[in-house]
Order: sequence, then C-alpha cells, then structure tokens
Amino acid sequence: MTQQSLSKWLKGIIIGIAVCGIIIYGGLLPMFGRDLAAENPEFAHWYYPWLAVLWISAIPCYLVLWNGWKITTEIARDNSFSMENAHYLKRICMLALADSAYFFIANLALLFLNMNHPSILLASLFVDFAGVVVAVTAAGLSHLVLKAAAIQQENELTI
Repeated sequence: MTQQSLSKWLKGIIIGIAVCGIIIYGGLLPMFGRDLAAENPEFAHWYYPWLAVLWISAIPCYLVLWNGWKITTEIARDNSFSMENAHYLKRICMLALADSAYFFIANLALLFLNMNHPSILLASLFVDFAGVVVAVTAAGLSHLVLKAAAIQQENELTI
C-alpha cells in the first residue's frame, strides 16, 4: 500500500467517523433525550443540562479528528515519522485526557445537582476509561514517532 492510498483510506475513515458523530450528537442524542423526557416527566428537567454536557464533550472529539486529518496529510507527503506528527499525536493525547476529565467532572456535577443517577456515573466510567486508553495510545505513538523522526533525521545527516 502506498503512502497516498493509505492517506486516502485514513481520510475516508476520519470523514466517516465525523459523519457518524454528527448523526449521533445532532440527531440521535436529542431524539432519545426527548423520548426519555416524554416517557418520564420527572426527568424532563435533566434534558437540556445533559444535552449541553454531551455536546460540549463532542468538541474535543472533533479536534482529535482534525489533528488526525493533519497526520494523514503528512503521511500523504511521505513524512510519516516527523516532529509534526509527534506533536499532533501529543495534542490528541491531551485532548483525550481533557475530554475524559471533563466528562467525569460533568457527571459528578450532575450527580450532586440531583440530575444524574449513580449507576449512570458508574457506566460513564467506561467512557472515561476509553478516553484514557486513547490518550495513552496516542502518547505512546507520539513517543515512538518522535524517536523514529530523530533516527531518520540522524540518518539523513550520515554519509
């Protein structure tokens, strides 16, 4: 597989994830939330705070996709192991950690405001764990890409 075709595949995957996110965040979550509020009027006052929390959590996700797009652009230029890609991966790590921390703190805040159930908080820990896994993976890849870029740069200077 060439760098160009790999880049095209990765960009297609990023676009697919972005479209799925728009469908989920823009359509499914509000629809399911309205249905839940209609079926359980005692939860109706939870709808907008939860929707705001979920929509805000989408911002770092789309920033991660943007950084992934930049990485695929570097791959297309046959510049896979570069300082830029290491920087983008580190930024993805920080965004994933920030989003996980935000989601956990928002869940706690909603619990203390009596707009959340403890079982929802426990279930959200799986989402937080997934975010931490993404962050650790991105940090590891960033480290490896940084080392590979340094070795590549050293080899270019060797005659």
